[in-house]
Amino acid sequence: MPQRAATIVGGGIGGLAAAIALHRRGWRVEVLERAREFIEIGAGISLWPNALHALEALGLAGAVRALGAVEASGGVRDRRGRWLSRTDNAELTRRFSHPLVVLHRADLLRALTEALPADSLRSGSEVSAIRDDGHRLVVEHRGGESRPDLVVGADGLRSVVRRDLWPDAAGPRYAGYTAWRMVTEPLAEPPSEGAATWGRGARFGYTALPGRRMYCFATASLPAGAASGSSEYAELLRRFGSWPDPIPALLAAVPADAVLRHDLYDLPPLPSFVRGRVALLGDAAHAMTPNLGQGACQALEDAVTLAHCLDGSPDVAAALRSYDLLRRPRTQAITRRSARLGAVGQLSWPPAVLLRDTAARLTPTRATLRSMTPVLNWTAPGAPVTATESERH
Repeated sequence: MPQRAATIVGGGIGGLAAAIALHRRGWRVEVLERAREFIEIGAGISLWPNALHALEALGLAGAVRALGAVEASGGVRDRRGRWLSRTDNAELTRRFSHPLVVLHRADLLRALTEALPADSLRSGSEVSAIRDDGHRLVVEHRGGESRPDLVVGADGLRSVVRRDLWPDAAGPRYAGYTAWRMVTEPLAEPPSEGAATWGRGARFGYTALPGRRMYCFATASLPAGAASGSSEYAELLRRFGSWPDPIPALLAAVPADAVLRHDLYDLPPLPSFVRGRVALLGDAAHAMTPNLGQGACQALEDAVTLAHCLDGSPDVAAALRSYDLLRRPRTQAITRRSARLGAVGQLSWPPAVLLRDTAARLTPTRATLRSMTPVLNWTAPGAPVTATESERH
């Protein structure tokens, strides 16, 4: 079979993972990223066992684990700091073969870019249009035109690929709450375990990063586009500065100019992730709220599954139909589940909050882990592919 070409629109985690998976199967790939550099704007990221299985299929699980911290234990607390539920990472590893690993998004992106040939990474290449001329796909971008055999839309929540080829699809929908993300400076005595603290219409969570730093995140139920009266850091102090320890100390260790704020959205379900020889992946296909920590994890699963479906198949469109059948039901179910968990976490009516917290306190740890099994027990299809023939010789 002659070498085939793939254009990946979007140089985030999912797009780079798809490029790696296809490159190692002999495809000629290019990754078009509109930003001037391949950088990840964000803070920490949680990689659950299913994501590490995907990275294992790419030959990168060991390298990525070395960049992160394994969370030993954690759980959920109430507004007074009392534990509602606990988790044991050793049990997570026993059940699903990998632990929960937390690292900085920039470190993960660097590991992915380093696994690709430098000439396949094309920054500053914003895509303006995509069409099918009847014989080949045409991707118009700042650097000219590309005519690949396959286009992968991995360009996020407001995807250009989805806009052009799914023009009737519903747009992103606001989840009803905003989020702040931040990383502390190194701490003399970082907390020994992570936690998410549930309040009324607000949450604050933290987990360990390498180098004695902590990744922190917070949410609050607010209208979309609401602006803070002062700085985002000052807004965090106002909302969470009196919450139970160690939250005040963590906020004190956050640089005032290092707080990121984003309103949270997900996507209504698409009827298909594919159109002919074009496939959507990651947030472009199934953007979800971060309540299960599965956004990037599902993008990594997408990438590995996409390459597996295309492996050895001369009919790109037929292979993409298989990809859609494998990925759409699973990712849309996880999107719904994440939205439900977010709605529970953001409850603000006192009787409902009391009922929620009581139910969480009475739920056995085993039941919590068992409920996560449909999400975490995913394994990559096919055998790992870690290098092309040319790379081996």
